Amino acid sequence: MGYLLRVRPRTAWQAMAQRPLRFLSSGWPWRSLAYLVTGVVVGAVAVGVFVAGLVAGLVLLVVLVGAALLVGVVLLSIAVAAVERFRLRLVDLDGIPDPHRPPAEPGPRAWLSTRLTEPATWRELLFTLVSAAALWWVDLLVLAFSFGLPVLTFVSIDGATWPWAVFGAVVLGASPYTVTSWAGARAALVRTLLAPRDHELGESLREVQASRARLIDHFDAERVRIERDLHDGAQQRLVSLGMTLGLMRLDVAEGSPLDRRLAQAQEQLSGAHRELRDLIRGLNPPVLADHGLVAAIEDGASRCPIPITVDLELPGRLPRHLETNIYYLVNEAMTNIVRHSHARTAEIRGRYRSDLLVLEIRDDGRGGADPAAGSGLTGLADRLTALDGRMRVSSPLGGPTLLHVEIPCHFA
Repeated sequence: MGYLLRVRPRTAWQAMAQRPLRFLSSGWPWRSLAYLVTGVVVGAVAVGVFVAGLVAGLVLLVVLVGAALLVGVVLLSIAVAAVERFRLRLVDLDGIPDPHRPPAEPGPRAWLSTRLTEPATWRELLFTLVSAAALWWVDLLVLAFSFGLPVLTFVSIDGATWPWAVFGAVVLGASPYTVTSWAGARAALVRTLLAPRDHELGESLREVQASRARLIDHFDAERVRIERDLHDGAQQRLVSLGMTLGLMRLDVAEGSPLDRRLAQAQEQLSGAHRELRDLIRGLNPPVLADHGLVAAIEDGASRCPIPITVDLELPGRLPRHLETNIYYLVNEAMTNIVRHSHARTAEIRGRYRSDLLVLEIRDDGRGGADPAAGSGLTGLADRLTALDGRMRVSSPLGGPTLLHVEIPCHFA
């Protein structure tokens, strides 16, 4: 037996085309009507302000005020386009992303310079001109035909004009389709004019990637600073306090109640010192800085309560931020195995191929790991996203679990 899978419509056009009759009882006709009504309102207001600013700017162009008014007209088109992108979601649930890039520097001057030099602003000015000259008029015409004409035929009905009344009833009955047809066509035109171009999306993606790289470098530097402060500050004070307690024990009778309290305090201080040392090692493992990623992963595996085999071959040292983040990723994967998998053994294999570091982390646990279920794999996925990496998980019930990781990287 075959089954027909219907995709939920994302636009008013899709809803009308997929199920024309059920479309009438949905919210799409009302959304299309709201789209055209607000289009008339926004268009009427925009054309008034736009024409006034344009005329005043041209008249006063001989003085500086006129140039400022013309710049204001251009900036007005940015606001009109922003409102249009917001309204578009009435008939297109996917909407349009903002095509504008953030200014390189803070402040109004940098913002104005960026806006006046990017193509998206001038496409928005073109859209505002088209909207003022035609679009909102067509909106008004469609609304008048769909609803105004039937009202006139009903009001003026008599014995000789009943055919017009029938015509008006037909027009009114078809109004959901008429309104939605124009709303869909208008939305397609809006998307054509206001949607960001591919190269603009590429620039935005590169800016996001550069920003993410700066954040990773900043976090790495901050981690090193915290490790240094703990090592040179808190750890040294704990050592000094331990020496002070030892000197105090020399001044009291051995085995006395005070001596026992001081000994207990020394033991607690030693435990706190060990925990702090482990914390410092976790923040910035010395073996990672001194001997590289392979040695650091082997050291981490040797500390796990279950045997973990490490077979990792790298042609050299990676950049510091990559080594640090990959180390924490593998360390988190080992922690997940110990906590959740009930595995007896595990293995970590890695090779470098075609500018990709490929890692495979396998355990013989109970399986059933699901990244979508909010497990520890979610944290791994977040770390990989920051590295432009990708991950595949194979974890059938009963095991084994295989985590396949690919990270783009280049060795020095």
